[in-house]
Amino acid sequence: MLDSVHMTSLFENATEGIILTDQTGKILLTNPALETMFGYTGDELLQQSIEILVPQKFQKNHQGLRKGFYKKPANRPMGKGLDLYGKRKDGTDLPVEVSLCHYTLKGKMFVIAFIVDITERKKIEKDLLHQKAALEKITQKVTQLNTQLEKKVEERTLILKEALQRLEQSQQELSDALDKERQLNEIKSRFVSMASHEFRTPLTTVLSSASLLSKYKKSEEQDKRDRHIMRIKSAVNNLNEILEDFLSLGKFNEGKIGMVYEPTNFKTLITETIEELSAILKKGQRIDLAQVENFDGETDVKLFRNIIINLVSNAVKFSAENDVVTLIGKKENGMGKFSVKDEGIGIPEKDQQHLFSSFFRADNVNNIQGTGLGLHIVKRYLNIMKGDVSVESVLNKGTKVTFTIPLKKDTNEVDISH
Repeated sequence: MLDSVHMTSLFENATEGIILTDQTGKILLTNPALETMFGYTGDELLQQSIEILVPQKFQKNHQGLRKGFYKKPANRPMGKGLDLYGKRKDGTDLPVEVSLCHYTLKGKMFVIAFIVDITERKKIEKDLLHQKAALEKITQKVTQLNTQLEKKVEERTLILKEALQRLEQSQQELSDALDKERQLNEIKSRFVSMASHEFRTPLTTVLSSASLLSKYKKSEEQDKRDRHIMRIKSAVNNLNEILEDFLSLGKFNEGKIGMVYEPTNFKTLITETIEELSAILKKGQRIDLAQVENFDGETDVKLFRNIIINLVSNAVKFSAENDVVTLIGKKENGMGKFSVKDEGIGIPEKDQQHLFSSFFRADNVNNIQGTGLGLHIVKRYLNIMKGDVSVESVLNKGTKVTFTIPLKKDTNEVDISH
């Protein structure tokens, strides 16, 4: 089952402000980042109108926009050319970017807003304008000096040229900083939007099945109870997979993943790992281990298991009922060579070059749940393990993912704990 600590941590430690309102505009939930951003503490904002966070001069217009949104809701991503401001508790204005998404539960609509403080960006934009004005003034002065001081043209030009170079360099640095800040906010927005989208479907399944369970009280209705319990377990497994992908990506970005070597029998390790995955198999599916050879080596067991779980989970997810997923493992030229082969939907040729990019999903899997992080994470695991990975796929015939890793520790390496 899903660990509630992960869910609470995801909400409370988010660096963006998150706020949940009902269809009347009342605030139902806020996270610590939002409370800090606007200068509130504890539950001060709960049950307040959302307009408490809108500057006085915009409140009347905001109420009309909000009512229009509830009549015709549509998700809005970060940044839309809108110049938006919030109001802090002390009455001062706060420049922000806001993305909106909505969902309906038990006939009622709820709106989630993700809020980013862009004070620093506004400051950079203001500095850029000042730099531009200064550059224009100096250009004008160059023209005047060239007319009035012909005898000192060469000396003056050299001095002013150096000043222009410094100003241009400063302007470029400010422009680069602004671009990086915008790119970071775009990545954060994609992450938040994907997280909210991916969590919504399994959470809705859990809620609906949990509600229906209470209706089946008779012993002869056990099969109906079992069916809803299986739906809940499947949804929770999906949530765990999504969380693991996001947490793994975070650890990579923080540099918290390294290698811990230990002696390993690869056939035993693969067999034990596959036994844990039996619960995710569809009707009639099976995993064939007949081509996994019996050999020993040294590796990081946790990273290896994560790679196998990721690849086999993908193969099962994108294969039909009664299909076979085949694992191949052998020792070759001092390396371990492993493959996971399925008979599933395959990958379009034009998408194959992007498979290891973060958040990338092929065109033919948009109706299948996933984060687009699986192969990206596998690739980064293998980079740490000094291994390699490749993909062969034919549309509607299946996919084969092959990876290789060293079978013993490099003596020049130093172990790093997870």
